[in-house]
Amino acid sequence: MLEYSLEEELHLLGYSTVCGVDEAGRGPLCGPVFAAACILPDGLVLEGLNDSKKLTPKKRDLLFDLIQKEAIAYSIAQASVEEINELNILEATLLAMRRAIDGLSVPAEFALIDGNINRDFQIPARAVIGGDAKSPSIAAASILAKVARDRDCLELDRLYPQYGIAKHKGYGTKVHMEALKQYGPSPIHRTKFIRFLDDDQS
Repeated sequence: MLEYSLEEELHLLGYSTVCGVDEAGRGPLCGPVFAAACILPDGLVLEGLNDSKKLTPKKRDLLFDLIQKEAIAYSIAQASVEEINELNILEATLLAMRRAIDGLSVPAEFALIDGNINRDFQIPARAVIGGDAKSPSIAAASILAKVARDRDCLELDRLYPQYGIAKHKGYGTKVHMEALKQYGPSPIHRTKFIRFLDDDQS
């Protein structure tokens, strides 16, 4: 079971509200990148709460609803394909994270950020490598971001069924690569992620 040691350490330093922050969708070839921020009640136990990548889709869906019900505050945000193309995926991911923090209905005084990059946040923050397996707040944010993105992929699949996005969630699978070569990119594809198409044609 995940323990609130990071959150408790920050409470002792005087931060009353601590949010966990995580992203989903940095690696796929298409679609927005999602981020979520979540403030959980002290010591809240959510059975099965863990890194979203270690959970089944069914378990993630159950926890997605439970987190929204039990959280003090949560926020899900995104950066668009256009923003990814203009900025780059790292800057777009940080933008989505900042939007998620800003969208909390109860302001956070400190943010625990999954990963190794901590810069340009609106509030004091700490990067936590592997944070979604260490902090309940980050794990909850990872589930919110992951489920929101997976559901968005179903909508993208409805709009662009030729790419099979519902199955591979936009990642560079063989099926996705072959569809890109056959149909070309769509407006939801990230231009810097599909430069291999130019290489194949040169």
